[in-house]
Amino acid sequence: MYDELTKKDIEKMKEEIEYRKLVVRKEALEAVKEARSHGDLSENFEYHAAKKDKNQNESRIRYLERMIKTAKVVSEESEEDEVGLNNTVEVYFEEDDLTEEFTIVTTIRGNSLKGLISRESPLGKAIFGHKAGERVEVKVDEDYSYFVQIKSIGKQVDDDAISIRKF
Repeated sequence: MYDELTKKDIEKMKEEIEYRKLVVRKEALEAVKEARSHGDLSENFEYHAAKKDKNQNESRIRYLERMIKTAKVVSEESEEDEVGLNNTVEVYFEEDDLTEEFTIVTTIRGNSLKGLISRESPLGKAIFGHKAGERVEVKVDEDYSYFVQIKSIGKQVDDDAISIRKF
C-alpha cells in the first residue's frame, strides 16, 4: 500500500529533511563527539543518549525520503459543496445517536485521537466526495458496516496547523 500526500505535504517533508541534514545532523554529531570525550563509553549515559538522538534523526530522514519516494500525490481540490481534503465534517452516527466532527487529511497527517481522519480510513473513504445531508454506508470489513449522515462541511485551507506524523 502507498501513502497519499499533497504537493504541500511533500514540500514540508523536503524542508524537514533539509533541516535535519544541515542542522540537526551537525548538532547530533557534535553531541556524540562531546560525550565521547568524557571517557569510558560503557558507562557514559550522555554518549548513549547522544548516539540515540543521532540515530533517531537519521531514521526520520530515511522515513521521510521513503515516504516521498513511494507516495501517491493527490489533489486538495474538491467541489465547494462536497467533502474534500482538509475539510472539517460534522457526521451523525445513526447507530450511536452521536454527532462528531472530523477533519479529512492525508494518511501522513492522520490522528484519529485528535479528530484527524485519513481519506483512506473506512469513514474517510465513505464520506469523501459526498455532500451535506447525504446518508452514507461505511464498510469496515466484509461483515460489518454502519450508516452515517453528513451534517455539514467546513471548507478549510491547509495552513500547516496539522503536523506530519512522526512515524
